Parts: sequence; C-alpha cells; structure tokens
Amino acid sequence: MFRVEHSVRNSAAPENSQDRPQPTTQRHGTDALLSAHDVALLRASRAAVEPHAADLPVHFYATLFQRYPQVRDLFPPHMEIQHDKLVRALLLIVDLVDDPENLVRFCSELGRDHRKFGAQSEHYTAVGECLLATLEHFAGPAWNADVAAAWTRAYTATAQVMDGAALADAAERPAVWDARIVHHRRYGPDLAEITVRTDQPYPFTGGQFVSMETPWWPKSWRYYSPANAPRPDGTITFHIRAVPRGPVSSALVHRAAVGDVVRLGRPLGDMILDPASTRDVVCVAGGTGLAPILALVEQALLDGVQRRMDVFVGARSTHEPHGLEDIRRISQHHRWLTVRATVFAPDTPGAASGLPEALTAAGPWREHDAYVSGPGPMIVDAARALYHAGVPLERIHHDPFVHLDFAH
Repeated sequence: MFRVEHSVRNSAAPENSQDRPQPTTQRHGTDALLSAHDVALLRASRAAVEPHAADLPVHFYATLFQRYPQVRDLFPPHMEIQHDKLVRALLLIVDLVDDPENLVRFCSELGRDHRKFGAQSEHYTAVGECLLATLEHFAGPAWNADVAAAWTRAYTATAQVMDGAALADAAERPAVWDARIVHHRRYGPDLAEITVRTDQPYPFTGGQFVSMETPWWPKSWRYYSPANAPRPDGTITFHIRAVPRGPVSSALVHRAAVGDVVRLGRPLGDMILDPASTRDVVCVAGGTGLAPILALVEQALLDGVQRRMDVFVGARSTHEPHGLEDIRRISQHHRWLTVRATVFAPDTPGAASGLPEALTAAGPWREHDAYVSGPGPMIVDAARALYHAGVPLERIHHDPFVHLDFAH
C-alpha cells in the first residue's frame, strides 16, 4: 500500500494487538466499503496528523521493527527515501478515497509493484496494524472508535486491491528481471545514457516507468522511465541524472559499467497512448522527463498512429534535456510531430519559466489527450495550463504520485 520496501514473514501479532481494530485481507467487494461519513472521518484525521508528516514514517517503521524485529534486515540501510514514499502514498490514497476508479488503479499498481519485495497476502495485516497504531499516536483527540473503524475499512479495501492485483500478475509474469548493461555513456558531469538487455522478454509500453535495483545499493529501488518504445533486440535505454544525495542515481552515472547487472521490477504507469482514442496529442516534458515522452513518440511510430502530436519541452539551454535532438530528428521526417523548446535561465526556480504561457498561446487543447512528465512543480503548472485550456483532468496523464485537482 505504501511502497513498504519488503514484507513481514511468518510473524505473530503482538499480545496486545487484539485491543485494536485489525485490518484484514479477506476478499469482498470494494464498491460499498466507504461511506461519505467514512471519507469525512479519514480526511479530518489526516488533517490532524498532517502537521506531523515528518515524524509519522519514523514512528511507523519504529513500531513495525519493534513488533516484528525480524523484518528489519529486509529493508535498505538508509530509510529516508522510504519515509517520503510512505507519506506521499498515504496522502494520495486519502485524496482518492472518494474516487474509486483512480484509487483502484493506483493501489493495483502498488500491489503489482510490491511483488519484487516478496510481499505475501498475510503481510498486509501486520503493516495495517502498525499503520493504525501510528495514526492513533499522532491524531491525539481526533482519534476515536469511529475513526479507527473508518481507517480499518479503508486499509482493508486498499490491501484487497493490492493483493488481488499481485496474485493476478504473478500468474502472468516474473516479479523481477535481471538486466545487463550493454551501453553506458556519460553526458556532462551528472547525466548518463544507459542501455540494458534483460535476461528474458520484458513487456512494456512506451510511456511507462520501471523500478531498478543496483548491486551497489541492494533493496533500494528507484524509478526511471525508458526513453524508447520496445525494440526488436530487446534493449531498453534510460536517461539517468545523478541527483544530490542520491546514491542509486550517482552509482548508475558514475560507477556502473558495461557488463554490470541491475534488476528491473515490472513496468508501471498508465501514461501510455490510448489505442481507442482518435484525439490528437499534446505532450509536455522537462529535464529527464523527456524520456517517457520520447518513448511515447516512438510508440506512436511503432503502432502506426496517425494522430498529430505537439511536444513542448522546457530546458535550461538548447543542449538540454538529453534526447531533445532525437525527438527533433523524428519530427523532421514525420509531419504529424511538432516539437517546441522553451529555454529558461539556469537559476529560474520551480517549473520552467514560460512553459505554461507557451502552452496557453498554442492552444486550445480541449480536443486533445495530454501527457506531462518532469519535476513535480512543472507537472502541476503545465497540467493547470492544459486544464484551463479545456483539457479534462481525466485526459491529463502524468506521474501517479502527483495529484491534480483544479476543479475546486
């Protein structure tokens, strides 16, 4: 549910656990689990714990490891990134509790993704127990029996969706793929283009993203988007930027070499071209967010899509981001593709300056499908511009961890 990095194995509940509502994963329908009253209770209690967002994951994992000490070795040594994932997933799930379709989609992705950690059906109960104990700790007077029951129902519903999606996925594909690096090239001090070939066929669609584990930081999975659609030779290319205090990305850029083997989790995300749509497409990219947009364009070529595609790229210079020349080269041979780059000053904070304005000026986009990829602030600004230019929220595809709501 919360991208907990690994699972609880063969653990008995603490002796006092019967005093608390116990989340379960018994299967039943999800259509009538949460009432409007439940939703109101969840959001009110979230407001009570949100000021403690920095402390909540620390307390949660301390509780989990205290009650189930055998699981500590299953987690990465450094938990900072995991803390952030827990809070982001928890907040997003509460945002989506009255949007069943998107909640099911999001939790299904999480469940399928958790297969690479070895998660089993029985593990969700232990995690839910520790989560409720943590929420109770921080909610203070806002916590009562009704709130506990609402959270139990909400967690049970999400755990059921995750578990069901994982079981169905296990019948179709492996949990992880070994991938050998066959090409590694540095571009500047902090960017590398890395191409891998998996040990068995890796089914993905241009626009999806992939979790990757390296031999230098085992159990620390990071998410990267392929910069290509599926190729006949089975290779996959990633544009990876070494981020400050990012050990995995730094290792991939500065330490990885041809012949090294990384591991890939299953492809994730629904930022893919809708095969049933005949609408034209508008894409917005910033930084290494150009990689999935380039993959979308290649997928359109592969599928013989005849829709028009307009691509807007925010960049700090005419030489950035990596891949811009590749997508421009495609546009020179295919009139249905138009590429526009907006260059902004290197010290411009937040989203790319001028990109929302460029989108607005080139619109309207109300008859288009939209795809947005890049830093979080850029996604929000670009999506807001597209929404106000007439694109419904349900047709704006983006990183699932960025929640958009411009209708209120």
